[in-house]
Amino acid sequence: MSVYVAGIDGGQSSTSAAIGDETGVVVGRGRADAADEVGAGAHSSRLRDALRGALSAAREQAGLPRDVSFAAIVAGISGYEGRLYGRAPELPTPRELLVHDAPIAHAGALAGRPGVVVIAGTGSVVYATGGTHAWTGGGWGYLFGDEGSAFWVAREALAALMRSDDTDAGAREDVRAACDFFGLPSLRRIARGFYSGEISRERLAAFAPVALAFPAFQAIAARGADCLAALARTALAAGAAPEVAFSGGMFADARFGARLAAGIREAFPAVAVIAPKYDPGIGALMLAYREAGLGPFREIGGLV
Repeated sequence: MSVYVAGIDGGQSSTSAAIGDETGVVVGRGRADAADEVGAGAHSSRLRDALRGALSAAREQAGLPRDVSFAAIVAGISGYEGRLYGRAPELPTPRELLVHDAPIAHAGALAGRPGVVVIAGTGSVVYATGGTHAWTGGGWGYLFGDEGSAFWVAREALAALMRSDDTDAGAREDVRAACDFFGLPSLRRIARGFYSGEISRERLAAFAPVALAFPAFQAIAARGADCLAALARTALAAGAAPEVAFSGGMFADARFGARLAAGIREAFPAVAVIAPKYDPGIGALMLAYREAGLGPFREIGGLV
């Protein structure tokens, strides 16, 4: 009988799952809503439903029966620090491991090798291995940090627009772009919409690419890239292996990635800056293989 494992990437914007067989071939992928527990109470099922939904979608694509049991499931959860605030996941496995999402992004981007991963999606964090222990920098969340993340860029751009609106309320293209994006008539309605929960953190973060289309806001992204480069340099100085990969939606902006790479190479000119090998969902799957005592595999094949 075939053996299956699963990896799940529970992010702030969406959740993805990957199912692999015992030969290192991905047989199913699935997606669901965000899984982070920011603001979750004891009765919240946000995390549980997202993990279960993504896994169910992957199981259906793989054509596996509803009662299939997995040898191991590893789920990386945005901001997870060892405590659940809502309802616990109910996953069909005797070996369930919940971890922060940084290690799964690291495993996927570097294909299991030591080094540094710089994550800049809805949030941001730097995670490194090599030397005597793993190292984490940033990742303080949308209120206290996450410099260089999509949420941070969008928030900083909107804040700049709002400050400017106090002294110059004339019609401007960047203000119109913001109002059109959120479908609201004014910047004040956008601010109130976020505070009231009408605009989610994921939706606010999605404004970042719109903001970056305006030259005035590219300096904001550059400042965020510089903050992340400083964290990566700290990790390398602490003994992390000299290979760096980038992971997350902010790297769709080539200028952002180039600025970050240049900032790292200022102090470490010989460091290798590489494209990520796999996405975080596959990284979680690789850790699940390890939990199940399978592999390591030279390559992960199938639906990667």
